[in-house]
Amino acid sequence: MTSPLIRKLEQFAKLFDEDKRALEDATKEVRTYGSRQEIITEGDRPNDVHLILEGWAGRYKLLPNGDRPIMAYLIPGDLCDIHIALLNQMDHSIATLSACKVASIPCETMRKLLENNWRLARAMWWATLVDEAVLREWLVTVGHRSADKRLAHLICEMLLRSKAVGLTSDDSFEMPLTQEELGDTMGLSTVHVNRMLQELRGRDLITSSGRRVIVNDRERLFEFAEFNPNYLHQEIGRAQG
Repeated sequence: MTSPLIRKLEQFAKLFDEDKRALEDATKEVRTYGSRQEIITEGDRPNDVHLILEGWAGRYKLLPNGDRPIMAYLIPGDLCDIHIALLNQMDHSIATLSACKVASIPCETMRKLLENNWRLARAMWWATLVDEAVLREWLVTVGHRSADKRLAHLICEMLLRSKAVGLTSDDSFEMPLTQEELGDTMGLSTVHVNRMLQELRGRDLITSSGRRVIVNDRERLFEFAEFNPNYLHQEIGRAQG
């Protein structure tokens, strides 16, 4: 069940069989969620670290006017904050964006895992730094990229993140998001998101089949989006072993 997490962490550090067994032992408690269900809500006291095993989830804030900016996507292999127990209460919410399977790791179990296994600790710290890099890139995207490039940049990122955990077929991947959710992510109206999708299709950069996005020409899409994948750090970890 932890294969997406193992694939992700092995971008950052070589894991041995005992490391993988330790992860399996820590992630035995699994819950199935339907689409658009809360995993943990702002104000809750966090007792577990959540690991996405299947499906997509998102971090969000609910504003007084009902707006719901989405600040991160969580896909298989993503941990929802390995040091979350340091907080007395959640300052944001995490909800599913599709049907999900989620493992709950008690915070004490996570603490012992990090203290007793330096390879896992190193890989998880690296993964946390990449999560922070992704957040920085999203801030740049929302504040400084045009609407068409915001969407193109997001597709580039999710293609590579999905590929890293074995969720792509050639250059296509499942993106189980509504246009409203894309708008909540990029600060755009649903109408504007629809126009930008049509523009990317019109440029023959992408096509779609249901929730599946097909990137027709990766290099052209990267160039159009001005996408530099360096912030995902997917090659550096392999080089260091």
